[in-house]
Amino acid sequence: MTTQLEENILKAFKDGDEKIFESIFSSYYNQIIGFCIQFVGDNDKAQSIAQEAFIKLWMNREKVEKYNGILSFLYTAAKTECLNFIRRKSVTSKYENRQLQLIEDELNREVLDRFDFNSIEISELEKLIYQSIEDLPEKCKLVFIKSRMEDKTNKEIAEELNISIKAVEANMTRALKFLRERLTDYLPAVLVQAILPYL
Repeated sequence: MTTQLEENILKAFKDGDEKIFESIFSSYYNQIIGFCIQFVGDNDKAQSIAQEAFIKLWMNREKVEKYNGILSFLYTAAKTECLNFIRRKSVTSKYENRQLQLIEDELNREVLDRFDFNSIEISELEKLIYQSIEDLPEKCKLVFIKSRMEDKTNKEIAEELNISIKAVEANMTRALKFLRERLTDYLPAVLVQAILPYL
């Protein structure tokens, strides 16, 4: 039975209370990572999937109808992403398909409440991130792309752009500050802090 306190928390959450969301994030983040890592076997990927689940939760918070639906949503969103990741890696053989079915069955058993959130997309967020990167000052954008997307060191970037390593660091700091401010208008601060290292 839902208590009055749980109803109040759910209402505040659905109304966009970031403090409540931060509390939910703190309570369940490691739990969702632990759930994911059983199936994807990689801590970084598990963290990434968990973050996506929380992003989806925030963006679809008005669809959650009951307090325990918050955790159900997170597990279901994480389950969907785990399966998508496994499918992408899977070789199309009978053995692999059987293994995938076993994993899917296990995931389904672990999900507490069954909601159908498979259609949730985060394309809006992706568009916002890419647009924010595009809106960076030109030098900042170049440094950011070479660092985060081309995986180059500060020394390599400095040599390519004929600038000092200090200038590379300053441009990265400026880029991250800009992205943090832009994304904070759209997502709770705790989520922005979680996803920035992966941008």
